[in-house]
Parts: sequence; structure tokens; C-alpha cells
Amino acid sequence: MDFVAINQPDPSKKTICIIAEGSYPYITGGVSAWIQDIISGLTNYNFIIFAISAEEDEPKYTFPPNVIALVNKLLTKPLEKPSKKIDKSFFTSIEAFHKDVMQRKDFSKFREIFQFMNQNKYDSSSLQRHLISFKIITQYNAIRNPLYQFSDYYWAWRASHEYMMKIMTWELPVADLYHTISTGYAGLCAACAKIKYNKPVIVTEHGLYNKEREIDIKRATWVKGYQRDMWINIFNDLSTITYEYSDCIISLFEVNRNIQISQGAKREKTLVIPNGIEIERYLDLKTETHNEFSVGIIARVVPIKDVKNFIIMAKIVAESIPNVKFYIIGPTDEDENYYEDCVKLVENFQIKDKVIFTGKADVREYYKFLDVVVLSSIREAQPLVILEAYAAGIPVVSTRVGNVPEMLDYNDILLADPKDSEKLAQGVIYLYYNPDYRNKLIAVNRNKVIQFYNKKDLIATYDNLYAKHIGMYTQ
Repeated sequence: MDFVAINQPDPSKKTICIIAEGSYPYITGGVSAWIQDIISGLTNYNFIIFAISAEEDEPKYTFPPNVIALVNKLLTKPLEKPSKKIDKSFFTSIEAFHKDVMQRKDFSKFREIFQFMNQNKYDSSSLQRHLISFKIITQYNAIRNPLYQFSDYYWAWRASHEYMMKIMTWELPVADLYHTISTGYAGLCAACAKIKYNKPVIVTEHGLYNKEREIDIKRATWVKGYQRDMWINIFNDLSTITYEYSDCIISLFEVNRNIQISQGAKREKTLVIPNGIEIERYLDLKTETHNEFSVGIIARVVPIKDVKNFIIMAKIVAESIPNVKFYIIGPTDEDENYYEDCVKLVENFQIKDKVIFTGKADVREYYKFLDVVVLSSIREAQPLVILEAYAAGIPVVSTRVGNVPEMLDYNDILLADPKDSEKLAQGVIYLYYNPDYRNKLIAVNRNKVIQFYNKKDLIATYDNLYAKHIGMYTQ
């Protein structure tokens, strides 16, 4: 196990294992900030961070004193132990499992598959190269993929199954409760922990992992035909397995809860817990006045935030509001090529004097004078930045993604479809020319965030959930 001790555990406290894929503690952003808030707020628990990553990296967060360990597992790292001779009976179980899943969406044999893999530590590559495995793949190719080359199907099968099989061989840390922050590979780890240790599992989905992966796969050029369907089905199946082995399934808003239920989550397990912020940190920040009309985006400079769309919007707005300034507030080093493209776009639009890339910064310093916050994202769940802006007294214009339309009261003036830079610009321009309307929004939104999105309520709710589910397994 890639285990790093951080702080001494307090033996009087229960231990929570947070399972995060592709986020905390190596990537900054809303989900990672949320995890940091949960850990920092629940000082009455020890925490182990089980991070699933594609490559080695350095943590971007300072761990609170109650984080006792970090386990970093690389999906790309080969199995440490030598492969054992594979028992042929395992392939009978594999074949029966696939038949049940494909014909009846019955995942009951997953427990048997995991126990076999975990106990024997089979190397996933050797397993898939086995002659019997090859025959199984050939059989399903004839059923599912008759019109495409077998080689395409074979390598898609291997790639899609490799990580799942590897995860089932991992040693998971012992904890009193496992809290996964998505389905997918993190959810698979949580299901494995439930089987191995018989401890409670909670899943909190900020977005919907399988739907996000489906969007990515449909945009990808490296998959085609049934390969695309295979990947989508696998991520849907991972969600089903996560839901099956979870004791509590949490979403941030009702729309996503209903989607979870439609995908097989039992209604009685589901719960809505909205995001929360430390409201006091953002109240009364508006202490500065600028001659310019200041518009900001608080985001990592990466494609999913569609900063290019924000820049195009800035060009349109600048033609209507001469005294405008734009601030792109967030790290620029996560995708350097995309950042360079954004800089070139600003230069090509000849608005260098109006657009500022701040890099990583204390956003509260900018909330002191921003007049409008814009979100141009392609995907979001329930963005913390909207809650922060509301508390700071700043109206928001955004793309229609995730829970944003509800957060903006379905106000068509302030909402635009993804990629619609002109509609975003219209929203900003409207707020500029209608200050009374802007002030009315500020008052309504601040009251909303105080009433419904207080971090103290969020922390208290999770504290109660942890205690409840740990108690159910220790009676």
C-alpha cells in the first residue's frame, strides 16, 4: 500500500476513509475545497485520504491535524506482487458474472469476483491475456461487435477492464466508515471495502460521474462504434455497483437525486445535502470602489471551465461597456497549453489592456470590488463560487449547467446555454445598465445563501450521518 503517515491518530476517535478520484489533494477546485471543509469541520474524527490518481503529484492542500494518513494509488502502476497461477474456475465465475450483467443487470456475483481477485492478487494483464479470457472476449465480440474489427474490440475490452481488475487487488486501509466522493473507480473501491470489512459506505456525488464520463466518451475521437457503448455501459455499471453497496447516497440537489434513483439507487437510501460555505468570510467584503466595471470568473484555466468562452464574451461586452475590466482568477498551470491558447485569444482580440490573468489568488480580495461574477463552464454541479459571490453581494451570470438554473431562480436574463458567449454578454450588459435591478438581486441572493447554504449546517449534517451509520454497524 502506498501509505504515508501524516499525523498521529487519536485512538478515542472513529476513523473515516475519504476516497477521491482525480481530485483531492492533488487538484484544486470545488470538490477538493469541499473535502477540505468536511475534514477541517469534523475534528471529532480521524481521516485517511485514499486518493486515486493517474500520475504522481504533490498535494496542493495543507492537511488538517486530524488527517492521519494519505494513501495514493496510481491506476497506471503495475501490480507489485508476482502473478499467481490462475485458477480456471475463476473464468467460470467471470463468464457467469458477465452473463448476469448483460442479460439481467444482476450484479450479485460481483462479491465473488472481488474476493477471488483480492485474495489471489491476480495480475490484470496476465488475466486478460489468458487463453480462456481470449475465448470469452471472442464470444462477446461475435454477439456485440460483429461489424467492427476484432482487434478494436479486443483492445477496448482490455483497456476498459484493466483498471477495474487492478483495483480489486488493492489493499484498502481499515476504517470505521468509507466516504467516496463519486461513483466510478472511487465508488468501486468503496464497494470493495464494504465487502472486505463490512463497514458502512456513504457516497456523495457532486456531479454524476457516469454522465460526465459519457459526455467525455462521446466527444472522444479514440473510441468508435460498440467501443463507445462498452465504456459508457461500464461507467453506468460502476454507478450501479456503488449504489448497491452504499448505505447512504447523497446528491447536492433534487434533480440529480431523481437521476440516481432512475439509475438504480434505492429511494430510501438517497438524500439531498446542498453545499455550504463559511458565510461570515464573505459578508461585508465590498470595501473598494473602482472606476471600472469589474467582471470576474473564478476558475481553473482548463477546458471544462470554458475560459475561452469567457474571453469571447469579454470581447463582446467591451464593445458595449468602454470602462470594463475582466479578471480571470485561478490557477493557470493545470493545462498550460490551454492557458497559452487563452492568452493568444486575448491578444488576437486586442483586449490585453482589459483582461487580467491573476493566477492562484485569494478570491476574497477580488470579491471586494467585482461587480459581476460569470461562470462559463461546460459542466458544474452546485458551484461554490456562486454561493460565495452571493454572500459577498455580487450577482452572477452563468451557463445553464448542473444546479445553476435553480440557484439563479431560472432567470433567463442571467442564464445562457453552454458555449453561448453572446447570451452571457447580454446578461452582463443588462446588469451594467440596470443598477437598481442589480441591487435587488444582491439582497435576494444574500438572504438565500444565509438561509440555505450555511457550512455549519453542512458539517452538522455529515457529523450526524457518520455517527448514525457507524453506530448501525457497531451495535
